[in-house]
Amino acid sequence: MKNFILTWLGSAIALLVTSYLVAQILPNGGFVVTNFNSAMIAAAIIGLINAFIRPILKILTFPITLLTFGLFAFVLNAALLMLASNFTPGGGFQITSFPAALIGSIILSIVSSIINVLIRIV
Repeated sequence: MKNFILTWLGSAIALLVTSYLVAQILPNGGFVVTNFNSAMIAAAIIGLINAFIRPILKILTFPITLLTFGLFAFVLNAALLMLASNFTPGGGFQITSFPAALIGSIILSIVSSIINVLIRIV
């Protein structure tokens, strides 16, 4: 249970960091997380989408992913992130454009990996 809560908190922090970094990279932003509560809700929704929808889509898109040498996985991650922003209530987590989702998904995976390594050390 402790590991689950730490992973959830780490994912929420990763969303906040990603929101800040995307705002620094893109002039119009496009990847917005307003507060920590919204980040917690968005992290839970992303976790549910990754648990239930992502495996099905990975199987369906395997031929395209194979033809593009794995690069289509970035597109799939961005689409799932946009889907999560549509399901997040209250507008606390918003992605307004596909480029923001694509850059955000890349940054989010890097930041999440770093935070998960730090959580395992603790």
